[in-house]
Amino acid sequence: MKKVILYTDGACSGNPGPGGYAAILIYNNIEKEVVGGQKDTTNNKMEMMAVIKGLEMLKEPCEVEVYSDSAYVVNSIEKGWIYSWRKNGWKKADKKEVKNIELWERLLKQLEIHKVTFNKVKGHAQDELNNRCDKLAVEQREKFE
Repeated sequence: MKKVILYTDGACSGNPGPGGYAAILIYNNIEKEVVGGQKDTTNNKMEMMAVIKGLEMLKEPCEVEVYSDSAYVVNSIEKGWIYSWRKNGWKKADKKEVKNIELWERLLKQLEIHKVTFNKVKGHAQDELNNRCDKLAVEQREKFE
């Protein structure tokens, strides 16, 4: 399997409000940027879209290291919450419905195709690629303000 690095970030002004997402795919030192946004969205949706869109760009199954500053996304996968939610009919432990089900399902589809490892990075810190994703996501958000 090809080994790919995927940096992601989402941005939202207001919650809900205008938002943007960005992903940077890296394979063999070649980078590809994936960006987009929406007029009325949430920060969590944009964080998820960054990961989903990045993974959906891959044309074959790959081994992917995802770097995200979103505890929501990283913990949901790495702590297995997403699998419990799905098993329980998309209900959380408190019996409330999980938000963004359609996006979680898209992400799960990608996790079945690719071997993905999630890494939590500190946002707005010294990570150059995370900061670049943040800048790109904000630029996308600003298109909808």
